Amino acid sequence: MQSNQLLYLSREDVIATGVTMADIIDSLDIAFREKGDGHTEMPPKPGIHPGGDDNFIHAMPAYIPALKSAGIKWVSAFVDNPARGLPYISGLVILNDTATGLPLAVMDCVWMTGMRTGAATALSARCLARPDASTVGVLGCGVQGRTNIEALTILFPVKTVKAYDTNPDAARAYAKETGSRLNVAVEPVETPQQAVSGCDIVVTAGPLLKKPHATIQAGWLDQGAFASLVDFDSYWHADALKEVDLFCTDDTPQILHYQSLGYFQNIPPIHADLGELVTGRKPGRKTDAEKTMTANLGLAIDDMAVAPLIYKQAKARGIGTMLPL
Repeated sequence: MQSNQLLYLSREDVIATGVTMADIIDSLDIAFREKGDGHTEMPPKPGIHPGGDDNFIHAMPAYIPALKSAGIKWVSAFVDNPARGLPYISGLVILNDTATGLPLAVMDCVWMTGMRTGAATALSARCLARPDASTVGVLGCGVQGRTNIEALTILFPVKTVKAYDTNPDAARAYAKETGSRLNVAVEPVETPQQAVSGCDIVVTAGPLLKKPHATIQAGWLDQGAFASLVDFDSYWHADALKEVDLFCTDDTPQILHYQSLGYFQNIPPIHADLGELVTGRKPGRKTDAEKTMTANLGLAIDDMAVAPLIYKQAKARGIGTMLPL
């Protein structure tokens, strides 16, 4: 009888494969073109909420035919974990063989989640931001604050980053580490407005909240700027959202599902999703003066675009541990 095995990859193993942000952006571009052409399978992600609505554990299945990728991510986000010395995000990805359905690999999802989320912001920005965007504001100096800026530096001539965090020490540490790693000038700023006004691109990357704290006010976002709401609309006042000319997302059915659960109660009408933008089915930015925005939810196809890259590199380099089924 054939002995079937799967490959287990720890977080350290996943990172050691050497998959780059540029690789991930390219793979996500394929995934969203497949989505825009109607070829992917991705049901809205179901979730449970142990300990309260701002905690969640989600199941995220998807199939991308062009990448021969199918699988599921089981991912959690618990808002009090950082105070416990634990990661806000944790979870696993299972990658399946599309010919047999057998599991090929189980891998930690934390690094992948950070990287693919940044890549989705960059893809959205390519459609919605001005191509000469060089100043980026980031609010929230954690993992997403780092990966989103990394992805943007690949597609845009980023020269300056203004970094705000509710913990000033975190902003200073972020400025030192990110500036050195990405070779850009990173300035820690003292107020949220300083990380919004005067910026070509704004990334809000705090915790996801059902009830927004609504820090960013009307008039802060410049004409011609693009904003990526990594933390849903948690940072944005309803009046600031009303000023946006184009409001987009990565998946319209899922954002409508979230609205039914109590999120996104004050967003503008949805112009397009990312699949429609990358395939040209709907236009992105049309003038330099438009205020544009996306609220990317983080999709299962993002993860299934990255998992095969990690698996292929791990197999080629002999990384990971084989386990019997």
